[in-house]
Amino acid sequence: MAKLAVVYHSGYGHTDRLAQSVLAGAAGVPGIEAQAIRIDAEGNLPEGGWEALAAADAIIFGSPTYMGGSSWQFKKFADATSKPWFVRAWQDKLAAGFTNSASPNGDKFSTLQYFVTLAMQHGMLWVGTGMPPASQKATPPDAVNRLGGFTGALAATPADASVEEMNAGDLETARLFGARVAEQAKRLLG
Repeated sequence: MAKLAVVYHSGYGHTDRLAQSVLAGAAGVPGIEAQAIRIDAEGNLPEGGWEALAAADAIIFGSPTYMGGSSWQFKKFADATSKPWFVRAWQDKLAAGFTNSASPNGDKFSTLQYFVTLAMQHGMLWVGTGMPPASQKATPPDAVNRLGGFTGALAATPADASVEEMNAGDLETARLFGARVAEQAKRLLG
């Protein structure tokens, strides 16, 4: 059985809901054991978090995009990954990422690029969405991949929207993305 971990920070609950969609997609793939590891408000992992990441075959990073980058809590976690980096513990694991911000752009790509750089420093193998963008005039506002993410899953939630008001297409994009990463983990371990 392949193991997949979704490690993420969420400041207001929106990224948590996105993470749960990613997790649901991954967990829905037969032969995958998927778990979420939420980074707390102080930037720390829960008990057993580091061990779960060490055992994972695929790690999906998630953070809201604040001020053009990941949250400081995620960055604290990323800095702490220097310990597994030093011994190449994550070498050849799969990596992927997702983010949410209030505006359709919000410089989300900066956050995803940070995740890619983190993964590359660890010698990981990056998995993108594999989804075409929803970029036609007739595209409904809740279409899958409406924001056109290729590097990772993207979501946009207005600053005054509740968690329950998140875009259904963004949540479905996240679910499909989680399933894609899980399928690639199975394929890699084949």
